[in-house]
Amino acid sequence: MRDLLLRQKQILFFVIAGGLSAIVEIGTFKVFSTFLPQIISQETNFNGIHYPLSNIFSTSCGIISNYFLSIWFVFERGKHSKRREFAYFMGVSFVSTILSLSFFQVFYSFIFKDNIDLIIYTLSPEMISKISAILLVSILNYSVKKKVIFNG
Repeated sequence: MRDLLLRQKQILFFVIAGGLSAIVEIGTFKVFSTFLPQIISQETNFNGIHYPLSNIFSTSCGIISNYFLSIWFVFERGKHSKRREFAYFMGVSFVSTILSLSFFQVFYSFIFKDNIDLIIYTLSPEMISKISAILLVSILNYSVKKKVIFNG
């Protein structure tokens, strides 16, 4: 019973840490995708890739915030040295970033074409695509980070 409670607590903290990191990532994506196209005209469509720098910069902000939230609140340390743990975390995050960018491109190019009006806020296709990509990749992130990086 205690193990079940601890597992549920860890999942709850992972969801909270992931939610906070997603807020950082989505917020910085909104800022970057608004201002970078004014500086770099190809940001909206660079050889068929939509918002590449905005995605990379915002995902980096989300990864860094997620790392610190994960080691402070979600996972226990002990399997690896801090340096190796950080390297593994960044490696997994790099693969996750590639997946997230790929999902974003598919969602933005083929699935989400219209705005979604939430009465108090309207979600653009790029924001819907970003949120969907984050949700999809976060499931993989939890499993890999729990089993490979931190004490399973």
